Amino acid sequence: MKRGTVVLLGALLVVGTARTASGGPSKAEQEVRNLEQQMNDAYARNDLQAYFNYYAPDFTQWLPEGRSDLDRYKREWQAFVSSGNSVQAAEVRELVMRVAPAEDAVVASYILHVKTKAADGKITEEENQETDVWFKRDGAWKVVALHFAPLAKK
Repeated sequence: MKRGTVVLLGALLVVGTARTASGGPSKAEQEVRNLEQQMNDAYARNDLQAYFNYYAPDFTQWLPEGRSDLDRYKREWQAFVSSGNSVQAAEVRELVMRVAPAEDAVVASYILHVKTKAADGKITEEENQETDVWFKRDGAWKVVALHFAPLAKK
């Protein structure tokens, strides 16, 4: 990860959530909050075209299996779905937003409760910790980085 990205992420965590003069969420926070819901709704519908539209071409992610890029993530997810597997539901819980002072970057961290149906009919439910880093480029918000890990069982 480039040093600039590390510094930006650190600054976002320190800054906290941007607020309007009235104390409500900033425009950037509202926009990304809506996009998070839309993106996870597309994920739950297995609408891969809509889902992958939220990601920047230079996207990178960390999964338990290691680092990946957008092309690899698309190939793996398309293979998963084309094999008869599907997401049945995806619910965002405990969403926390951190907005950059310039309101051109947002870090969204949350628990994602996912219900999946395997090709053999088996249903599983799991909770994962997810952090999405959104950048606003050329007027459009895109996820540039994602970290995803299973939530520890209690």
